[in-house]
Amino acid sequence: MNKLFWQTFGEVPRDLVMLHGWGLNAEVWRSVETRLASHFRVHLVDLPGYGRSQSYPAMTLAEMADIVWQQAPENALWIGWSLGGLVASQIALDHPEQVAGLITVASSPKFSEEADWPGIKPSVLDAFRQQLSEDYQKTIERFLALQTLGTDSARQDARLLKSVVLSQPMPTVEVLNAGLEILHSDDLRAELAQLDVPFLRIYGYLDGLVPRKIVTLLDTAWPQSRSVMMRHAAHAPFISHPDEFVDLLLDFVGGNNLPGK
Repeated sequence: MNKLFWQTFGEVPRDLVMLHGWGLNAEVWRSVETRLASHFRVHLVDLPGYGRSQSYPAMTLAEMADIVWQQAPENALWIGWSLGGLVASQIALDHPEQVAGLITVASSPKFSEEADWPGIKPSVLDAFRQQLSEDYQKTIERFLALQTLGTDSARQDARLLKSVVLSQPMPTVEVLNAGLEILHSDDLRAELAQLDVPFLRIYGYLDGLVPRKIVTLLDTAWPQSRSVMMRHAAHAPFISHPDEFVDLLLDFVGGNNLPGK
């Protein structure tokens, strides 16, 4: 029987659900979980097929969002990093009246590049897919290194991310390829323009996977949302700058009178 890993911390009756990115698991949030647990009841989730939820097969974005939602508390604040940002966004789109707010971190509504849209070159995503079948371990390590590149603590952060991956069961190649397909093909730009819940987007200025050029494009396309650029961070700002990250989150919650502060 499939079972989704779901772990809850904190006694404050204000729910915060945290979703990780491609190739990783919920342990990635441990750098901020303790501080957040004094403000929220924090829910850490291994996405279907990842970490301790590895009994699930490869899924589409809609299927992943539906599985996670089935176990979720209502009126929670949702935060999603990278691929997890797409999952959290899909949940907010599907259940806007039951979501208190949405925070995406180093994420994009469309990760792959197009003529008028900055993103990851499709050839890079195709290369990752090819490399997964040839050298699984090396491909994962290369991807982790890309996430921290450029920061002062890049080596230390990459080691932390690697330890997170190795601490739990690894996703299958099929699950990882399905995640790459989501990054390659899914596009939530138009739908999120209509989203009517408090919405914060956090970016790293040094991010090599989500180009900072998308920030101003989305500021125009999504005037109902707010963006923040973490100047010295890359793709994992909550690892390289945990205190600044938590402060941004709490300021957003307080400024929108959301549950949690």
